Amino acid sequence: MKKKTKNSFAQRILRLFLWCAAGAVALIFSVILLFRFVNPPTSAFMLSYQLSDAKPALQHQWVPLSEISDWMPLAVMASEDQRFLEHHGVDFQAVQKAVSEYQAGEGLRGASTITQQTAKNLFLWNGRSFVRKAIEAGLALTIDALWPKRRILEVYLNIAEFGTGIYGVQAASRAYYGIPAGVLSARQAAQLAAVLPNPKVLSVSAPSVYVQERVSWIQRQMGQLSRWGYLDAL
Repeated sequence: MKKKTKNSFAQRILRLFLWCAAGAVALIFSVILLFRFVNPPTSAFMLSYQLSDAKPALQHQWVPLSEISDWMPLAVMASEDQRFLEHHGVDFQAVQKAVSEYQAGEGLRGASTITQQTAKNLFLWNGRSFVRKAIEAGLALTIDALWPKRRILEVYLNIAEFGTGIYGVQAASRAYYGIPAGVLSARQAAQLAAVLPNPKVLSVSAPSVYVQERVSWIQRQMGQLSRWGYLDAL
């Protein structure tokens, strides 16, 4: 009788866990669907910055994609994810290449897409654990299934960190150039995109030799993507 009671209790706990898991998945799905139409008021990264009482004060201002210079989405695609229009949130070709390079003795490099970075910045935390990467990949696949590519770029450009406390391309444009995001030049867009891999170390206002070389490379890639009609495809 005791064994039966224990089994019954374990089954109830399992059912409760499954219901909670299903509820969490449904909630996340609903929030992602909502953010297709409603601009996120903040992000996990911005909340973390604010809760840390870090200085300077957070700078952020939402701006629609139509009011962002065309050079900016082109710059981040050139810099971060040149297969953005082709994959479905996770670039499995890039992941396979990164794993192969690691197995060959090279350092483990990131293979995150713009969609994965959007998912991470919006919902998750920084880090390199496989658990976080797995959650990030699942969120990215869901986002890509529910949002058009233009919306993914719009959200990404509005929540990406461009420097300490500077989130979103509008705040970055005003902080570094004193202009709105809508009038960014090709080079200015490339300069902003160049620091995205590590905005806490790489600087727009005081670019290192590495950043300057990266800016030049991004501009060359932007020229190629322009010839291939990437902006027209959006």
